[in-house]
Amino acid sequence: MSADGTAPPVATTGVPPSSALRAVPRAGWHVATVAATRRETPNAARIELDVDGWPGNAAGQHLDVRLTAPDGYTATRSYSIASSGPSTRVVLAVDKLPDGEVSPFLVDALQAGDQLEVHGPLGAFFVWRPAAESGEDRPVQLIAGGSGVVPLYAMAQAHADRGDPTPFRLLYSVRTPDDVYFADEWRALAEASAPLELDYVYTRRAPDGWSTPPARITREALESAVVPASERPRVFVCGSTGFVERVADWLVELGHEPRSIRTERYGGT
Repeated sequence: MSADGTAPPVATTGVPPSSALRAVPRAGWHVATVAATRRETPNAARIELDVDGWPGNAAGQHLDVRLTAPDGYTATRSYSIASSGPSTRVVLAVDKLPDGEVSPFLVDALQAGDQLEVHGPLGAFFVWRPAAESGEDRPVQLIAGGSGVVPLYAMAQAHADRGDPTPFRLLYSVRTPDDVYFADEWRALAEASAPLELDYVYTRRAPDGWSTPPARITREALESAVVPASERPRVFVCGSTGFVERVADWLVELGHEPRSIRTERYGGT
């Protein structure tokens, strides 16, 4: 995943069990029409696409977006998908990079009715499937830094939609309350019947009355917030390269099985 919402499978940890190996929809290029777009955070937009011929996608997958200039120049970037299932309505949440080629257009200029080229769905390892399909009923720990929460939101929403009984927990490191992606949806998911616990770490400004001052996540904070290693959770970590590497190292130090930790990271491309 790139800092503007990209999620190529550039970093993974562990080996997928045989139960996770399954046929996935064949990726291809599709024409997508913008159905709606709105601000998600001060620096990000939520974009809903109607994708002709979209085969559906699993929670956690991503796609490529290709823009073509009048002179024929093309730019392609990968973005996490915030939705899942068989629908041809695909939801993205894109963070704007000041020097980006694609994200400023998607966030600031894209309008309903515009058309894009998209390629996907992509990625078969950093995905969550219901226990009934995967045979995995262990607890799930989601850990996100910034816009890395996008594919994890797709997992949590799919978990709720399917009524899956697997315990789910999210640890979300974010700058300020205004920078939380899907803030209303997270609250609704936490209040729904599906088991979901939320933990936030604010790095620059915390809400009034928050119990801890703003700070980067620490090993101690991680240990106190995640499902204990003794419960053998499946862990999905997504964020910047530094965030992901630091968190993955701490998880292993805390006794989590490396093969149970799946990671995706983004860089400044």
